[in-house]
Amino acid sequence: MTLVRVLTAVVLIPAVAGIVWWGSTGLVAACTGLVTLLALLEFFALGARAGLHGYRLWTGFCALAVLFVQWIAAGMESWNLGRTGLLMIRTGGVGRPLEFPLDCVLLMFVVGAAVIALGSRGPLSEVLPAIGISAAGLLFVALPLSYVVRLHGVGADGPRLLLFTLVLVWVGDTLAYFVGRSVGRLPMAPQISPKKTWEGAAANLLGSLLVGALFGRWLNVEPRHLLLMAGLGNVAGQAGDLLESAYKRSAGLKDSSGLLPGHGGILDRIDALVLAAPVVWYYFQLAVSRSR
Repeated sequence: MTLVRVLTAVVLIPAVAGIVWWGSTGLVAACTGLVTLLALLEFFALGARAGLHGYRLWTGFCALAVLFVQWIAAGMESWNLGRTGLLMIRTGGVGRPLEFPLDCVLLMFVVGAAVIALGSRGPLSEVLPAIGISAAGLLFVALPLSYVVRLHGVGADGPRLLLFTLVLVWVGDTLAYFVGRSVGRLPMAPQISPKKTWEGAAANLLGSLLVGALFGRWLNVEPRHLLLMAGLGNVAGQAGDLLESAYKRSAGLKDSSGLLPGHGGILDRIDALVLAAPVVWYYFQLAVSRSR
């Protein structure tokens, strides 16, 4: 199993790194869209095993709309946080600015889900579970993962910043896996993931901090900011890992699918990135960019 896991990583990591480094933000958005749809299919499959059947097509469409807005936002000249705390992006062209509020996509999802629910001929007992699992897929998978696009779109630093985020997740996960298997003794969350240990979690965090230290000159970010960004991203990533394990545990499965040999499914590979990406992006924007 370990050999298969390593071989899969040897194939996937250079491919992903190549797309991030040489590809445009549009290509990254397109690839993220494909990954998001596959992850949503796995998420809905987990929900179906727990008796929750969602609106797959509508959720997938709205997920792509979220990614489109994030791609547009990556090319805009300015951004700000509206009163709701949601992202508001506007162009800086001549005349009245054109706004692309992310909350409009979320409102579109709510209205569409309501129309589907009211127009459905299924039993009323299925309405609440269907809306719940659909909203969870959009909010817990698609929306946070879309910040991969925002990271890549941070000007000339974008590809490096996204690679930094990916590497801190990869290194942390790898160290947690091998340290946890070799010396792990203290269970971290036995009811959610029996194999996760505090020793593995500590190795995970230390690996990410090491990545932060090594990326200092390459990213041209102050060491204190880089270490904080790596540390916060790692903690968020480990929370995402545990959250995805809770999904699988509630569905009675070990892996979200068998799509990636030795690694499980798409959700199993992006679980840490889903929460790490928005944390790194917001820290970079709110702390690093303003200190330059």
